[in-house]
Amino acid sequence: MPTASPLLIGLSAVMVAIQEGEPHVLVTRRPSGEEALPFGPFDPDNHRTFDLSLRGWVREQTGFELGYVEQLYTFGDKDRETPEATVVDAPPNAHVISVGYLALTPEEKPVSADFEARWRSWYQYFPWEDHRSGRPGLIDGEIAPRLKTWAAGNEQRAERARIAFGLDGARWIEERVLERYELLYEAGLVAECARDAGLPEADIRLGAAMTSDHRRILATGLSRLRSKIKYRPVVFELMPDRFTLTELQRAVEAILGLPLHTQNFRRALEKTQLVTGTGQMETSTGGRPAELFTYRRHPSGGFAAPGLATPRKSAD
Repeated sequence: MPTASPLLIGLSAVMVAIQEGEPHVLVTRRPSGEEALPFGPFDPDNHRTFDLSLRGWVREQTGFELGYVEQLYTFGDKDRETPEATVVDAPPNAHVISVGYLALTPEEKPVSADFEARWRSWYQYFPWEDHRSGRPGLIDGEIAPRLKTWAAGNEQRAERARIAFGLDGARWIEERVLERYELLYEAGLVAECARDAGLPEADIRLGAAMTSDHRRILATGLSRLRSKIKYRPVVFELMPDRFTLTELQRAVEAILGLPLHTQNFRRALEKTQLVTGTGQMETSTGGRPAELFTYRRHPSGGFAAPGLATPRKSAD
């Protein structure tokens, strides 16, 4: 009988911060030059749970004390690569199961030089997702024609493309980040597909590639966060202790990749009673002073508190 491949359980972290109104994610660089999400092995000898293990190696490698953390999904496809240089004494033929986590931090803390990590805008990996300044020309100019060629004669493919990317008048649904990435992968339009299949890259580069299936894990994290801010107040895990309402709106817009209607956003926010004014004013911007607010944390720890309404500024 063939020898079974050793099994390795690792933990991948989608670590998100908002800096000056831009959504950033922490990425590392592998010896191969590929970018990756922070990854560490599950250490059952020192930590009894995945969550504690994640917090442990993140603390050791970055100096972060993680606050809000939630599990995303378990990624265990047969052809996953062993994350080189991140797992001590990992057998070369190990099959890696990665448990993905979403971690939110209110500031981009500096990272140890030994970790070889940096903060990057997540729109560098998914440039078609940022609609704050209007629908990206990349969609109709590059993506749509290629998807239509790929879907020619196949109604199911054509419908998937129409719904995912808001083609032919369909509404753009911001939470479908993972669906859009997987569709581009299936159509052979992202670099990871060509790499995994041993084929030449496509003649178009749609966002920065990542090692193994890490861009898929990142897409899962973005989808989850875009959805969750609408029914849980998790956006405040990304905010400083005091913030203006404009800063809060910019953070929500950065996550969704959509412009919001300011008056409707503020009216809906007032009804939730999630924020309270401090009486202090922000004057450092040089513009009109704006009151600083703070998050009014729910006694239950936020589990029963509502999320934020996200009224679009205009139809996409």
